[in-house]
Amino acid sequence: MSVTLKVADRLTAVTFLRTVVLLVTAASMGLVRAVVPVPAEDQSEPIAVVGAIVHVGNGTVIGNGVVTFEDGVITGVGSMSDGIDLSGHRLVDVQGQHVYPGFVMPNTVLGLEEVGSVRATQDVLEEGDINASVRSAIAYNTDSEFIPTQRFNGILTAQVTPEGGLVSGYSSVMKLDGWNWEDALLQVDDGIHLRWPRLRRRDRDEETGQLEIIDNPEYEGAVQVLNNLFQNAVTYTGDPVNLNLQALQPVLNGAARLYLHADEPREIISGVRFARRYGIADVVLVGGRQALQVKDLLLEESIPVLYEEIHALPEHTWSDVNESFKMPFLLTDAGLKVGIGGGGTSIDRQRNLPFFAGTAAAYGLDRETALAMITRNNAEILGVADRVGTLEVGKDATLIVSTGDALDMRTSNVIWAFIQGREIDLYGTQQELFERYQERYSNRRD
Repeated sequence: MSVTLKVADRLTAVTFLRTVVLLVTAASMGLVRAVVPVPAEDQSEPIAVVGAIVHVGNGTVIGNGVVTFEDGVITGVGSMSDGIDLSGHRLVDVQGQHVYPGFVMPNTVLGLEEVGSVRATQDVLEEGDINASVRSAIAYNTDSEFIPTQRFNGILTAQVTPEGGLVSGYSSVMKLDGWNWEDALLQVDDGIHLRWPRLRRRDRDEETGQLEIIDNPEYEGAVQVLNNLFQNAVTYTGDPVNLNLQALQPVLNGAARLYLHADEPREIISGVRFARRYGIADVVLVGGRQALQVKDLLLEESIPVLYEEIHALPEHTWSDVNESFKMPFLLTDAGLKVGIGGGGTSIDRQRNLPFFAGTAAAYGLDRETALAMITRNNAEILGVADRVGTLEVGKDATLIVSTGDALDMRTSNVIWAFIQGREIDLYGTQQELFERYQERYSNRRD
């Protein structure tokens, strides 16, 4: 008898081996801690965090402070000397450690993209230029392995945003804990994202092979597409049904924001004028690398800026090498409301949001103002300041405790996190890998 397996026999053998591997893996799952933690249980008893340095998020710092919360809502914030009633509370003594509001991350694809090179794990882009009816909330994946990597740096709230095209669709603000997108939802469909066409673009010269900056030949056509869209939206009666025109109505009537993504001065000016032409009242500038050059327009129109390129080299060779580091201070000093976003960096670097604020603090801002840019200011810009962003009575008990300065990557060490009073498991992929290799190599002498 031949020892060579027939093709069918080989396939059977391969299938058998795969089945064995899957069964062994499934059997061992109970012995391995899950990388993506199980969502937290609802708060079951009043909790008091005592002895802390409390950073309220609005510039106020309370030494030897106390924060109490019950049923997911903050019930007291102050100093231990204020006599806040602690009876019946579970005491969490964090003497000398720092308590902050949970950090708020605007403009991220968290929960929409997992592996950049695997299309099946991405739900962030739609085909075509106009996708106003897209809603990121319903695509949000609460089991994303990126979520724990954000939480252990103190990011507990995120504006999950679609990308692509000229009109990308609606973002929603999510709590970074929940069994499904409905559980995680904090603010649904907070605004539509319009990505203003670039006036110039990089192109490769066919003769020299060198990259050069050229005028975008598609600019005028893209602007005309936007004008046609919004003109139709203004006169839209609902019949026949057009999902994109229907989706633009909340932006036109002021029920939702328009997030204008633009960087260069002429693009910002054109985008703002476009929005005002169609009566759009609530506009937020996202990106804004050169927003300082049009600060007077932004001040006149009361448009806040979500600045994103702090950890980046300057765009022009003649610019100060520290230009991006100083920009939050310069924009704030000019009188603008400024928040710090993460969309200017890849998803694996967005967990550095608090360190972006720390860099801004090292280049002109005082530390509490920098903190406000990733707490209060971001919450106000996204329209969720009544729930998160500062530690105040009546707001959600969404907060973190760090043994060191949470804006300093050298000392940041978040040891507790609560989202609406629920105690969050901070264990994730990084911790699992750290423990694995620490055990393997910590006792080696070579």
